[in-house]
Amino acid sequence: MREKEELFSKLNVQIAVVTFEADYLAQQYARETGIAWPLLMDEKRELYRNYGILEASFLDIWGPGTWWVYLKELLAGHLPKKTTGDISQRGGDIPIDPNGIVRLHHVGSGPADRPSIESLLQVIVQCNKTINQR
Repeated sequence: MREKEELFSKLNVQIAVVTFEADYLAQQYARETGIAWPLLMDEKRELYRNYGILEASFLDIWGPGTWWVYLKELLAGHLPKKTTGDISQRGGDIPIDPNGIVRLHHVGSGPADRPSIESLLQVIVQCNKTINQR
């Protein structure tokens, strides 16, 4: 997403990252990844529950999709980092328009399951067209 940050900015998109990690781990994540977006901490996982982003199963976490991502990272010369967080928490992507309408509700089936940046951009462009037609 950082590669498309300029385009998101031109589309007037504001991105926030939500984490369930405590303050120290969340700040460590922000430093390691270099994210510039707001980092919102949801230690009680209320947002996760409200959006149906619950725990993943063992197969979701360690299934073929995850191993495929690890293999691609290894081939690119990147070693996986050991996590200290809860690996069973699913991730999700939820674009919400300026009127508070959820335009996409993607709950990842595992750590490797994320919508493509292109599909997120399509949702945003379509949303902008809809809002501008009003």
